[in-house]
Amino acid sequence: MSSDVDLTVTLRESPGAPAVELVLRADGGRIDAASTVPDPQAALAAVERFGQEAFFPVPRPDRICTQQYGGPQRAVVTGTLHGRPVNAQFARTDGCEIALWQKMAPLLGGAQI
Repeated sequence: MSSDVDLTVTLRESPGAPAVELVLRADGGRIDAASTVPDPQAALAAVERFGQEAFFPVPRPDRICTQQYGGPQRAVVTGTLHGRPVNAQFARTDGCEIALWQKMAPLLGGAQI
């Protein structure tokens, strides 16, 4: 059975820290019991609302991001979203990345500033 949402998050709190793996699976809006994210409903809502922006961004060469550091966390999200392959990386290295991390925080284990 294929799912509408089948995502695996590999999260590292800092360089060299052990990776934590979280899973979000849902089909037709129903959360699969195999999901291990802390709040699957909130994670699914974030994915449905911001997934297009987070996983399939449109390049914006005129985008200006504040130069600030939000922390050492890194996350890699792989899998599929509505049949499209996902392979996205998240970090908190500037204002734009921090804002995106906050939008996707329920999927990324709830870690936010």
